[in-house]
Amino acid sequence: MVSSQKTDLAALFDETSSAPERLAKRMAGAGLCSRRQAETWITEGRVKIDGQLQLTPAITVTSDQKIEVDGKLLPVIERPRLWRYYKPRGLVVSHKDEKDRDNIFDMINAEHGDKLPRLISVGRLDLDSEGLILLTNNGLLARYLELPATGWTRKYRVRVHGQVKAEHLNELGRGITVEGVKYRPVIASLDRQTNSNAWVNIALKEGKNREIRKLMQHFGYQVSRLIRISFGPFTLNKLEDGDIAEVRPAILRDQLGLQPSQIDENQTKENQHSKKGQKPHASHQRQKTRRNPSRA
Repeated sequence: MVSSQKTDLAALFDETSSAPERLAKRMAGAGLCSRRQAETWITEGRVKIDGQLQLTPAITVTSDQKIEVDGKLLPVIERPRLWRYYKPRGLVVSHKDEKDRDNIFDMINAEHGDKLPRLISVGRLDLDSEGLILLTNNGLLARYLELPATGWTRKYRVRVHGQVKAEHLNELGRGITVEGVKYRPVIASLDRQTNSNAWVNIALKEGKNREIRKLMQHFGYQVSRLIRISFGPFTLNKLEDGDIAEVRPAILRDQLGLQPSQIDENQTKENQHSKKGQKPHASHQRQKTRRNPSRA
């Protein structure tokens, strides 16, 4: 499954690709909804192709056809892009929330407006958690990065109340069952212990809903802060609360294992040529290191 999706990703990054594809996949790729939601919308009569109502998802479309959803033209699929975002505590990772709580997308839109496309999250963090969330403009890329088979490790720093015992961390490394739910082994190590609190580093490849909190609670440790510091090769680095930064296209392609594009190679050569022989600007030597909350 990962192999076929990777082939699809390569086609998305190829700006010359115009192969026909399923209507639902085209809608999902535009970031409008998931593929399953797209199929439902089609059968509900919300989609038209070249002005004609389409009631079955069993159809392929090309880039030349005009697709409308609820009377609005489907956005043109742009080159897949990826952003690193520091999610603050107290925000939900959802475009719509049943409890009408504040969400990250409204905050990003308020800050950046039309400068960014419609974004989709790669996975989620719960309301009280903070740290790195990957955001993309492409549904296929989001689903690919979420798959456990992709093999990307998610790393967290977790502050808990109490004295952490080494045997509990060792148990986590073997995998445990909590209230009938079996959790896979995670890598857990003690980072720092004080009289009343401890910081624990945890790494896992597939996270269930509120998994870390439930694992800690199982041993009697109450989580007071949970920060995701990395997702695969991407890290918080110097991001602070609410910061967002785009991953350079060449780096994204490289981390996905895709061949570099001619555009990326030409840009790299131009950058290298422009920097050749230049002396570092004095301001570069005086850069201050910003406080990184992941080391709180």
